[in-house]
Amino acid sequence: MKSLKLISSAIAMLICFVSMAQERTITGIVTDASSIALPGVNVYIQGTKTYVATDFDGKYSIQAQKGDALVFSYIGMKSQTIIVQDSNVINVALKDESNQLQEVVTVAYGISRTKRKAAKQSKSQYTPAPSVTESVSPKNEPIYIVDGVAIKADQMAKINPNDIDDVKVLKDESAISIYGNKAANGAVVIVTKDGLYKNLTEQELDKKLNIIRLNPVQPAQEDYDTFVENAFESPKTAPLSTFSIDVDNASYTNIRRFLNSGQEVPKDAVRVEEMVNFFKYNYPQPKNEHPFSINTEVSDSPWNSQNKILKIGLQGKNIPTDDLPASNLVFLIDVSGSMEDMTKLPLLKQSMKILVNELRPNDKVAIVVYAGAAGMVLPPTSGNEKKTIIKALDKLEAGGSTAGGAGIELAYKIATENFIKSGNNRVILATDGDFNVGSSSNSDMEKLIEEKRKTGVFLTCLGYGMGNYKDSKMEILADKGNGNYAYIDNIQEANRFLGKEFKGSMFAIAKDVKIQIEFNPKQVQAYRLIGYENRKLRPEDFKNDAIDAGELGSNHTVTALYEIIPAGVKSDYLNVQPDDLKYTQTETSSNNYSGELATIKFRYKKPDGDKSIEMVQIINNRSVSLDKASDDFKFSTAVAWFGLKLRDSKLITDKSSEAIAELAQQGMSFDKGGYKAEFIRLVETSEQYN
Repeated sequence: MKSLKLISSAIAMLICFVSMAQERTITGIVTDASSIALPGVNVYIQGTKTYVATDFDGKYSIQAQKGDALVFSYIGMKSQTIIVQDSNVINVALKDESNQLQEVVTVAYGISRTKRKAAKQSKSQYTPAPSVTESVSPKNEPIYIVDGVAIKADQMAKINPNDIDDVKVLKDESAISIYGNKAANGAVVIVTKDGLYKNLTEQELDKKLNIIRLNPVQPAQEDYDTFVENAFESPKTAPLSTFSIDVDNASYTNIRRFLNSGQEVPKDAVRVEEMVNFFKYNYPQPKNEHPFSINTEVSDSPWNSQNKILKIGLQGKNIPTDDLPASNLVFLIDVSGSMEDMTKLPLLKQSMKILVNELRPNDKVAIVVYAGAAGMVLPPTSGNEKKTIIKALDKLEAGGSTAGGAGIELAYKIATENFIKSGNNRVILATDGDFNVGSSSNSDMEKLIEEKRKTGVFLTCLGYGMGNYKDSKMEILADKGNGNYAYIDNIQEANRFLGKEFKGSMFAIAKDVKIQIEFNPKQVQAYRLIGYENRKLRPEDFKNDAIDAGELGSNHTVTALYEIIPAGVKSDYLNVQPDDLKYTQTETSSNNYSGELATIKFRYKKPDGDKSIEMVQIINNRSVSLDKASDDFKFSTAVAWFGLKLRDSKLITDKSSEAIAELAQQGMSFDKGGYKAEFIRLVETSEQYN
């Protein structure tokens, strides 16, 4: 008998060991149909209580065996069930539900089917909450009722499915009869075990679910420089158009912040060129001695059908990381009292850690902070001492006033003292731009940064926060300081700009890059540069090497768009044209250049050079229809179109968000990271705010 028990125990243990040996880790990423990562997706093994949720990047990890049924469920999307086979990686793309809710509801323990009759009988069990309006999404989503309280979608995503006792879905008249017209898209009614969330206020619920709710943005307290949109000009009276390139993309991420907060975008926060240049385009690498390739394309204007668009694209040379010069970096960090918010110093410190992880042993970093005064908290430290650098960042706390000028002086002093010849010498300023002590006026700040530019040290400006954000000061610092400017609205943007695009953001391959274009009046009746209003130069500035212009980073792309009114086309946007001039007429050339649309010239300096190098390229008078234009052309013009719409431009006739999104969709290739798909979503949701 004893032997039989031992044998039984051995068999049981063997079965257990076999079972454990078969169990393995399954990982993957859950996205929507546009490849955008979905956080908070429920992933569980059907028929068990084994459950996980995807993280902010849509990633999950779960222990499962071959043959297990993995269920992926997310409110507003169709659930998917996938049987585990031999692969340890299962990536899933969930599709949107139809406008009406399905009668199948996924819960932690399996699938529950709720019939409409049962839903009607439950009417007396649930009391409509007074704050239902706040919980309704404008895009065909249901309302969510938990323990009799209306909650928001982000709160719903945080509820642990293991705490759920019962779920019902009410549709059509069933939902409206209980919760009113706000439930026209249905209601998801949840009862938790022991009524965990009953009678909680919104703030109490946020605290219980560990949700940090940001204060609403107050655009009136934020500073943006006003500017007038570029008008059409005649090549007869303005034969040359000259401007500096702009690799900044702060305007786009700032606009994204407003739209994601459900607020109207301030007109002057929209700089179209920065929106266009946020995105990467599929331009070829340079094949000659110059550090960038030049690419042009002409097609129809999507917003004014009689006009044409000229696209000019630059592609910076991709320098291998091992070939990049050593870096001498100074982090200049604002730790004043205005930086206390979660979107400021806490996000800033996490952002800088991403950059630190990109450093090599031959790079070095110093940290300067400023509040009421400026000081160095970390002397120049090798990039292989990452723990030391991160420890210094972790100790930073906000408090005091803002001596921005003193901080800039000290940061440049340290950068100059540790200057690396032919290296990457750069100050990285991270702030909300609220310089309210010391050099507080924009003119003082402009003079200071122009003086520091002469040291040969580059400048990168990182903007943080909302409510009192000073975009105008950040623009001046970047434009006048041989620099670039990014607005960090979340940790994903920090990872993009400081991590994935570290080389382009931090290593210049050309500086003072200028563009000058001469249009052929035989082909062009009028032209206008779209965006770049604060980057325009005088014609004589093109060959003046003392005039500052933008820098181009490793593997960076820069795109500029011109709208053209062809010769002979009648247009409401044309001013009265002057008569032919008597004294400035030139002799008629034997070559009428009928095959040329324009001549374009570029000037740039090497990162450590003082003398410009010039390039010239002819643009042929050759246009293709919009449907045959490249994907890059379609997407870049869609982004510009959206920017013009947000600025309420008087120079576009069609302001349809649907048309903008459709054009962007047609050009949505080369979308590593899903940023173009995200743009389309912003366009679709912006209609209700702008």
